[in-house]
Amino acid sequence: MLLFVQLAFLLIYPFIEKELIGPWGKAGFGVLALVVLYLAVRVVRASPALTWVAAFIGIPVVLLTVAEAIWPDSTAIAFTSALFHAIFYFYVGYALVRYMFADNWVSKDELYATGATFTVFAWAYAYLYLTAQFVWPDSFVGGPRSWFELLGLSVANMTGTGLSDIVAAAPHARSFVSLQQITGTLYVAMVVARLVGLTIVRFGR
Repeated sequence: MLLFVQLAFLLIYPFIEKELIGPWGKAGFGVLALVVLYLAVRVVRASPALTWVAAFIGIPVVLLTVAEAIWPDSTAIAFTSALFHAIFYFYVGYALVRYMFADNWVSKDELYATGATFTVFAWAYAYLYLTAQFVWPDSFVGGPRSWFELLGLSVANMTGTGLSDIVAAAPHARSFVSLQQITGTLYVAMVVARLVGLTIVRFGR
């Protein structure tokens, strides 16, 4: 469910960002974001990670998401929300990786978890870029970027395609981009390769 909601989010968000669905756009984004957060906490509960840590980080994220909808022009709220979102999604990604490494037998659930983990890390880095942009406004060429633009950059880095019109300009932004590129490479090398290997062993017997 987390994977499918994240993918649906990619298709729905452009309408929200351009406000093509009227004043309900921000509210729709908030509701969808809360659904994603709820599913993410459920994912953590099913993993070997600590649920109370997810709740401890997740509750402020929920409150900040609501606060962003109420006070959309508050820079302080937007920065704090981006920071907490980044921390929360990184923890969910960690929980999913632990979940996939906990079993020696690959089921359909682990295969879906592979995709969900990818999207979670893409979201995490997008929020990290947004946080960096608040601290260092000249982080990216062309001035401040929207969250959805930064998500596009994040996905391009995670996949290793580099097909993005957004370029990191400031040193800190470049370091985060480099870190994500390493994360994407290690994700394929360690997580995906392990699951593929276990799948081959399973069906090869």
